[in-house]
Amino acid sequence: MGNYWLAKPANEPVYSYAPGTPERLRLQAALAELEKMEIDIPLVIGGREIRTGETVKITAPHDHSLVLGHYHRGGKAEITAAIDAALTAQQQWAAMPFEQRASVFLKAAELLSGPYRHIVNAATMLAHSKTAFQAEIDAVCELADFFRFNAYFMQMISNIQPDNPDKTIWNRIDYRPLEGFIFAVTPFNFVSINGNLPTAPALWGNVALWKPASTAVYTSHFLMKIFREAGLPDGVINMILARGADIGKLVLKNPNLAGIHFTGSTAVFQNMWQTVGANIASYKTYPRIVGETGGKDFIFVHKSADVLQTATAITRGAFEYQGQKCSAASRAYIPKSLWHRIKKSLLQQISEIKIGDPQDFSNFMNAIIDKAAFDSIKKYIDYARRSKDAEILVGGNCDDTKGYFIDATVILAENPHFRTMEEEIFGPVITIYVYKDRDYEKTLHLCDETSPYALTGAIIANDRRAVVTAEKILRNAAGNFYINDKPTGAVVGQQPFGGSRASGTNDKAGALHNMIRWTSPRTIKENLVPPTDFKYPFMG
Repeated sequence: MGNYWLAKPANEPVYSYAPGTPERLRLQAALAELEKMEIDIPLVIGGREIRTGETVKITAPHDHSLVLGHYHRGGKAEITAAIDAALTAQQQWAAMPFEQRASVFLKAAELLSGPYRHIVNAATMLAHSKTAFQAEIDAVCELADFFRFNAYFMQMISNIQPDNPDKTIWNRIDYRPLEGFIFAVTPFNFVSINGNLPTAPALWGNVALWKPASTAVYTSHFLMKIFREAGLPDGVINMILARGADIGKLVLKNPNLAGIHFTGSTAVFQNMWQTVGANIASYKTYPRIVGETGGKDFIFVHKSADVLQTATAITRGAFEYQGQKCSAASRAYIPKSLWHRIKKSLLQQISEIKIGDPQDFSNFMNAIIDKAAFDSIKKYIDYARRSKDAEILVGGNCDDTKGYFIDATVILAENPHFRTMEEEIFGPVITIYVYKDRDYEKTLHLCDETSPYALTGAIIANDRRAVVTAEKILRNAAGNFYINDKPTGAVVGQQPFGGSRASGTNDKAGALHNMIRWTSPRTIKENLVPPTDFKYPFMG
């Protein structure tokens, strides 16, 4: 570790982008600049930009006519080259001192939060259809926090050393990177996750193949530029843009696969795990598998809850970024005694929501990411509309004429096991079940047992006894549990994020729990005064 010491970082300040602020003007200028460009995005393998000629067009989700650029799609040759490049870079990168590796990502944090701040935020708004605020807290603040805090967590772990009670014995732990490469598979909905999944293992000296989602290639391109400008050596992180089927065959079965860092669907993650299991005897080391997958996140309301606070938690929790967060509120349990007042406040708030282009800063919601997601969400809404067991209280409108727009939708279900109460939708749809006040504990158990997921959840109550009861019964129902708050918005270093059950391995991104997964410790015992006689005292 050397003699260098990192102080505990502070979280990156969040800009408001309120009218008249300088950051708003700079962001609007960056938006105008990017709108004029069509960016040509290559694969990056071993530090080389690879253009295959097989291109895929990138358009804005909120405006089909706005072409942001295109990316080059690779195949088997490029995937093989990326594996070779990573393995070639590994030894030198792993041998680099901690402070040198950390400095690359500390510089990346400064570039991201400084000269690249507005261009990355603008790219996120255009390619992911996020509001200025949602882009800011994700693409800049959370990702800069990941870079800074992960280096600090790595230092904390490295300083966990064994006891040395015998002065003639020196015990120590060498925190090594894993043998082989890490496969980092990242989603569309958070730029911060795109940046964190390949870089957290890299801090330890690991090398990575990074496959961003096709709908996140645009912003991933800017992150790759930042990594390279920050001084990341060639081959340490290789950005591969290829079909999942091609990657799976070559990457998941490669003997040098040392780990998977994944965020995405439960089905894909389970399939990857099955592939690893089927090939377990062929790997040089048992691959570390770290994943964060789906969620069916809840807001549970007690009769002592504040009505306006509850309505706000539902509106923000369910509809920010169009509900396209793995932590977004997707089901709510509301006591009958409060239902009519909460309904009135909730419908009033939703009536004030504006939806449209993220460049109109008065919009609270923007577009769904792509056609596949739009169609999937619409099927759930159509199902509820046809059902006799549910009622659409508000919303339900879907329009993909110009962009993929779906209104904030609230479904009231008579059956607590109605399909939209149980299945992940990943869109601006929340289903509400109204329970009898006397059935509070019974309904808590129902909430715990309804979904296979266990990512986030919230209890809204002013009765502390009710909070204690909910905490106890719902202990395994959510990896991130919120009291009197929406179930979204975890902050690095403050609320380590992750869930269990079908929601993932719960390795807590934004904490040392995740970082410790990417090192393979070696215990070293040095005998400073070795014995010269084989006999023990009991033998006398």
